Amino acid sequence: MSLVRVHNFSVSLDGFGTGEGQTMEAPFGHAGSRLHGWFFQTRTFRAMQGEPGGSTGIDDLFARDWDRGIGAEIMGRGKFGPYRGPWTDHEWNGWWGEDPPFHTPVLVLTHHVRPAVEMQGGTTFHFVDAAPEDALALARQMCPGQDIRIGGGVATVREFLAADLIDYLHIVVVPILLDRGEKLWKGQEALEDRFEIESVSSPSGVTHVTFTRRRASES
Repeated sequence: MSLVRVHNFSVSLDGFGTGEGQTMEAPFGHAGSRLHGWFFQTRTFRAMQGEPGGSTGIDDLFARDWDRGIGAEIMGRGKFGPYRGPWTDHEWNGWWGEDPPFHTPVLVLTHHVRPAVEMQGGTTFHFVDAAPEDALALARQMCPGQDIRIGGGVATVREFLAADLIDYLHIVVVPILLDRGEKLWKGQEALEDRFEIESVSSPSGVTHVTFTRRRASES
């Protein structure tokens, strides 16, 4: 069975995975780019931008694992764009330009279904109104045998955790306080009973925390 994975998901010290006040110019609201500065410095990110250089330490080791074996992504509508309600602009197709970095099918969860959009580089956005279990089943049909990435945002990761559908979760704890926004850990009491948890600190100041599903004999 393919695995369901979350990678490079940054949260503040007080547990917020995004700030308040998302707009077109501020995808993470008042948090700005502060949650992801560690990622922007890595060789992996710079290579995605077609640029040389970047760090090659522990941050990059985690960053570059995000697409290994991934056959499809599931994301919430808030990760795709800041709009809510019925679609009014079918010309704008996300924050990533004409060649998004996914290069796989991407299921965008929304109550307002629209036709699929095929982008350059192999990314196709499919807009579906589906519960987590149904979205996962559809994603697996699109990429038999390959892993599925849950890309966010916060509510989408929470929903898949609540449904006990995630096998591997990589969280990056960033040493900032946001005070407001959307909390990842809301409603996740006793998560440690389902996962083996390990952490490692980086010289950049962030802490990488991994949650790996326990085998049945370990539960």
